[in-house]
Amino acid sequence: MKRIGITIGDPAGVGPELIVKISKHFKGDNAYLIYGEGKTLREAESLLGERIGLKPVSSADEVKGPGVYLLDLEISNVSVPKPSLTSGKVAVAYLARATVDAVTGKIDGLLTMPISKLWAKRVGFSYEGQTEYLASASSVREYAMMMWSEKVKVLLLSTHLPLSEALKEVRRENLRSKLELLFKEFRRLFKRQPSVGVLGINPHAGELGEIGREEVEEILPVVEEFKERGYKVDGPLPPDSAFLKRDLYDVFFCMYHDQGLIPFKLLAFKEGVNLTLGLPFPRTSPDHGTAYDIAWKGMADPGPSVKALELLEKLVENLKGG
Repeated sequence: MKRIGITIGDPAGVGPELIVKISKHFKGDNAYLIYGEGKTLREAESLLGERIGLKPVSSADEVKGPGVYLLDLEISNVSVPKPSLTSGKVAVAYLARATVDAVTGKIDGLLTMPISKLWAKRVGFSYEGQTEYLASASSVREYAMMMWSEKVKVLLLSTHLPLSEALKEVRRENLRSKLELLFKEFRRLFKRQPSVGVLGINPHAGELGEIGREEVEEILPVVEEFKERGYKVDGPLPPDSAFLKRDLYDVFFCMYHDQGLIPFKLLAFKEGVNLTLGLPFPRTSPDHGTAYDIAWKGMADPGPSVKALELLEKLVENLKGG
């Protein structure tokens, strides 16, 4: 039996609705533990005219067999809070509870629904996002955000940094540690070695140093080092044309957030998954935010969440040996 944890995310967003929608994809021989407000999820069920069949538990220890379970901390006084301190508190509380269970091995993998960084921070959440929190709570220093889809996969050198700060991260030691992590995690999670295309950072990948020196001084030496070690790595690739060669690479290693996320979302927005590398447990999340503008209208597209669930189940199966 695989034990899959799912957090509600921000209850004012699309998370509750998406949990109900993806429940029809749950497998009968797995246990699914949903961390969230029972009253909110029942409201989402009523909105969609569907029932999950939640079994209430007070801890993950009570999950003894396949089924769908609910761990309800009863934090909010309302079923559907507006984007507020209340919604931020709910999102952070369930993320924290699920993380404890993931770190201690009471669940095998974690699917997180989107939270609002604004409202989370206003209730004391001091991290840039859920990824950074999960890494800190797991005592992990080397981690990375990889955007995953069948069409294209993107690894980011830096995530939620201002561009002026992100450019300072393009250093040999940072590139080396992220590539080491990528190759190690790909072998662990997917049981194979990937081919990696490393993007440059300047127009035309710097034109051999004529348009910036990062490619010559920082990126190329690391690419050559990994090639000599037998890894399938190429670059620095011109950023404006790299994604036209998607059939050549399993993963594109991008130097900053928007360099990777803009092409990724253009190519795979409806199936994009955020996969965290480096954690002691597999974690996925749909590649979108709380979508307050369409929340609680029954309009949220479950596609990315279904893909996030399917990928998580695959990774748990790989790690547990089938």
